[in-house]
Amino acid sequence: MEHYEIIIIGGGPAGLAAAVGAREAGAENILILERDRELGGILNQCIHNGFGLHTFKEELTGPEYASRFIEQVEEKGIAYKLDTMVMDISGDKIVTYMNKKEGMRQIQAEAVILAMGCRERPRGALNIPGYRPAGIYSAGTAQRLVNMEGFLPGREVVILGSGDIGLIMARRMTLEGAHVQVVAELMPYSGGLKRNIVQCLDDFDIPLKLRHTVTEIHGRQRVEGVTLSEVDENGRPIAGTNKFYSCDTLLLSVGLLPENELSRELGVELSSVTSGPVVDDSLATNVEGVFACGNVLHVHDLVDYVSEEAALAGRHAAQFVKGKEEKWKGGKKKVPVIVENGVRYTVPAFINPKTMEKEVTLRFRVGAIYKNAFLSVYLDGSRVIHRKRPVMAPGEMEKVVLKKEWLLLADGLKNITVKVEEA
Repeated sequence: MEHYEIIIIGGGPAGLAAAVGAREAGAENILILERDRELGGILNQCIHNGFGLHTFKEELTGPEYASRFIEQVEEKGIAYKLDTMVMDISGDKIVTYMNKKEGMRQIQAEAVILAMGCRERPRGALNIPGYRPAGIYSAGTAQRLVNMEGFLPGREVVILGSGDIGLIMARRMTLEGAHVQVVAELMPYSGGLKRNIVQCLDDFDIPLKLRHTVTEIHGRQRVEGVTLSEVDENGRPIAGTNKFYSCDTLLLSVGLLPENELSRELGVELSSVTSGPVVDDSLATNVEGVFACGNVLHVHDLVDYVSEEAALAGRHAAQFVKGKEEKWKGGKKKVPVIVENGVRYTVPAFINPKTMEKEVTLRFRVGAIYKNAFLSVYLDGSRVIHRKRPVMAPGEMEKVVLKKEWLLLADGLKNITVKVEEA
């Protein structure tokens, strides 16, 4: 059986950055397993710009951003297999994969990094009445068809959900000559970045209807139209608010789900909020030697943060393999991060003050829109961060940075609490 120090599941932006981070931290024998025909993941179909401002200090398209990391992987001689599907990961880190050339094989890893990304929530999860006609696509599928296959899915379009992919596809379909009639959003706020609302909807006069959803899809062979209805605070349609839109295409941008089937079978503890693994400050899961990063961990808003997080996971995986960190020798004391008052979760969810790096970044999302509120962090009863934020929204990730010296000074620390406090 072939042996590798680190096996990375997924060759998208997280997997690539993790591989580079691991190699730079001293890992020699690394393998990336990617199910697609090329490295780069979802970035290959994201031909719009706006990537790389944090990482490379310049504005790049998705393929350009991916190519920067692919070049580093090639330069560092990191091995990878394409068109390869991982079937199973055992508790002792034996990875079973399958591809056309080799059939089904097993290989041994000392450490595994989960970087499988996320998938779109399908129509079946929405319970919309009607038949199953042609013309219903997830926004990501439509993006791939338009940007990579050269196929325009339709001419008269309604988009359900205002996630970033849906907003970007509203602009993309318009630029390709389609007419996007409306973007409907069930929640009272958009799920996407503010800049995408401005650049993709406002600049093209595409209306955004908040607290609206599709209550019926018309047509048997092909979509002929949809009925939109306003909803109350419980998400129930309000009688008398129905409006019919004639269209031939419905795009769904109704949320992303981390791809964690492999994680679940491996016995990795998953968060009920993010559906991703619960990790500590080294991005290690509860299964020894298994790390997680990127959108498989929690859905990010910017790929730059994915790369930053993944490089950290790669670095810690390399340290685990080399046995350089005292935390891998047992006796770890993890302090839980508690969330309150509007903070939905944090990554990481545990921190070990003695073995953490000089600073640890906590990333998270809030559950509603807050204006002129404070982000506060408490070490037990002592407040160490109290930062005013003009606007916080669920569509944009927030972060706070904890310093090691603070945690070490808090003798006998039991809890770290992150909360929103009104001004």
